[in-house]
Amino acid sequence: MVYDTYAMYLCEWYRTREQDRRHTLTIFRNFLSKNRLMITHHVVILLVLVPVTQRLRGELGDFFVGCIFTAELSTPFVSLGRVLIQLKQQHTLLYKVNGILTLTTFLSCRILLFPFMYWSYGHHQRLSLFQVPFRIPLYCNIANAFLIAPQIYWFSLLCKKAARLFDTPPAGKDG
Repeated sequence: MVYDTYAMYLCEWYRTREQDRRHTLTIFRNFLSKNRLMITHHVVILLVLVPVTQRLRGELGDFFVGCIFTAELSTPFVSLGRVLIQLKQQHTLLYKVNGILTLTTFLSCRILLFPFMYWSYGHHQRLSLFQVPFRIPLYCNIANAFLIAPQIYWFSLLCKKAARLFDTPPAGKDG
């Protein structure tokens, strides 16, 4: 989490430093204001989720903690996309293939992961998928809602970006 935030800041620092040679403190303040949601996400994970999953849960939920860590499988593709943008390589096949891999891994490892966890628990307890939310503690459902909400938001942003990338301009009319 700390690495992700620091890497995001470095990208912002290099990008804006080249543009107008602003002071580092100004760049840092702008970074904080422009990335409030992402920084909050990382701080909450670091200060709340990690301690809860490592200390307070005891021996319960190893499978679910492991599932949550699989969400990070999409991170290399997201990071590569940012690097390619900084290198002005958005026109390349690599960028487009990476975009498809980003969408695929993000959907499977960050969105579909939650129904999979509910299904797995239901299968283990001989419950249907629809019975699971009513048979697990309420705090589990609330925690999952807080975890999946930003994932859905970011996935929608990725989809909008992908639509722009793969959207071909209409052919000019012969007049």
